[in-house]
Amino acid sequence: MKSRISTLSVGVLAGVMVLQGLLQRTAIYDTWSKNYSPAATGKGVVTKGLDPLQMIFALAGFREMIAGILWVRADSFFDSGNYDAILPIIRLVTLLDPHEIDVYATGMWHIGYNFTDEEQRSDRRYIPSALALGKEGARNNPDTYELYFETGWLWYHKIDDDYQNAVDWFLKAQEKPDMIPARKNLLGMAYQRNGEIEKGLDTYMRLYKEADAVYQKNNKEFQNHQNVAVIEQNIDTMLVRMVQRGWVAEQQGRPLTPYDVYPPFDVGFSVKATVVEPRVIKFEGTWNVLPVGTRIRVTLRDENYTADIDGSAKDVTEPAGLKWDYSDNVNLDPPRDRTFMQDQLFVRNRRFNRKVDMSKDPTMYPFTSEKYLLEFYYNPRSAPPHIQDKFSWNGEGMTDKNFLNTDIKPKQRVVYARLYLTRDQILRHGDWLDNTPVVKTPNYKEIDRASSSDDVIVDIPSLRSGGK
Repeated sequence: MKSRISTLSVGVLAGVMVLQGLLQRTAIYDTWSKNYSPAATGKGVVTKGLDPLQMIFALAGFREMIAGILWVRADSFFDSGNYDAILPIIRLVTLLDPHEIDVYATGMWHIGYNFTDEEQRSDRRYIPSALALGKEGARNNPDTYELYFETGWLWYHKIDDDYQNAVDWFLKAQEKPDMIPARKNLLGMAYQRNGEIEKGLDTYMRLYKEADAVYQKNNKEFQNHQNVAVIEQNIDTMLVRMVQRGWVAEQQGRPLTPYDVYPPFDVGFSVKATVVEPRVIKFEGTWNVLPVGTRIRVTLRDENYTADIDGSAKDVTEPAGLKWDYSDNVNLDPPRDRTFMQDQLFVRNRRFNRKVDMSKDPTMYPFTSEKYLLEFYYNPRSAPPHIQDKFSWNGEGMTDKNFLNTDIKPKQRVVYARLYLTRDQILRHGDWLDNTPVVKTPNYKEIDRASSSDDVIVDIPSLRSGGK
């Protein structure tokens, strides 16, 4: 009896699978491939990368089931730290089920943040792929805010320099009715970092009106009260800073003389880079701002950093960075023959001294080119608020007699310097086996501890302090 029931069950199950397969191939698949398959955007068919067994399940209409099983499997790789094994699963799941929003969001975070060297510096060669995955996810899921927001967050937080893109993606996210109210506040911050101060204030005022309307309908919900209070605090703080930093006076054509940003302070940047061991560089230098909080960006990359775009090598460099969205292709294999290192030089007592060790990560830092560019970059828009209270958003309160730059960022004052190292110097090959390579800016002077207390120190004001 059991044998007949088992045989009947198997037969019924087989019939259902065949029927599902027929429906899939004759009715469902055409609609799916037209509207959702990556083939529709020229990025390959959905079966790309599937083994024969997975292909059978996919064609039989079990794509979503297989995607779910694969994502559960990926969780074990996260737990064990086997991040390389997760990449093909992320891609396979998003191809099998392009509406897996959590996989897209987690995949962006994983690609953009989890690949690091031994000192926890991100492998920024992956960032274009993370952005491409976000853009693809947003295209496949246009009715929800999540992937628009996640892509904007990557621009705002990880790239942390191209705030126009952050603004654009946050704006798209706010067009979606399902966006969490608390997350909308980031648009106001992004506007400020993009130098659009009035738009930032207008955003807060609009959000306050929306939040207050919700609170008036239900004033017993703690979240509603908290959201109104946070936005109100944002507006209050921003209004004070607009006055204190001289923004209002500047808009009215009045001189900045009475405000905290005047006179512009010379930060006195200088730097020396010493290759102390193969692939190990020590950075020493000056920055005459006393309060803790300054971080100067340092990057090291191939002098001619190119990427394969449409079958040809094209320059994708920008000062102290790359054109991060140079491709829409989700390429999970970054350019293995390119080097891009980015770190922060933390200033304490007007000095910085940091050793960057790249010797333990030869695949991340292959050093295959003959010449490398060291770039040093400081943008006040990325600075913490207590530093911006002196320098303002666009650097009006900052100058540097050697390295002030007003060209690489329109309507901004940034500090920018560059030095060069050769491959032999970095690897301590040839003539540099016994000679220590040292490159430095012309104004660098060895630190004299005895006289350092005589340096001019910038006075950073506190909020509502009247500059004292």
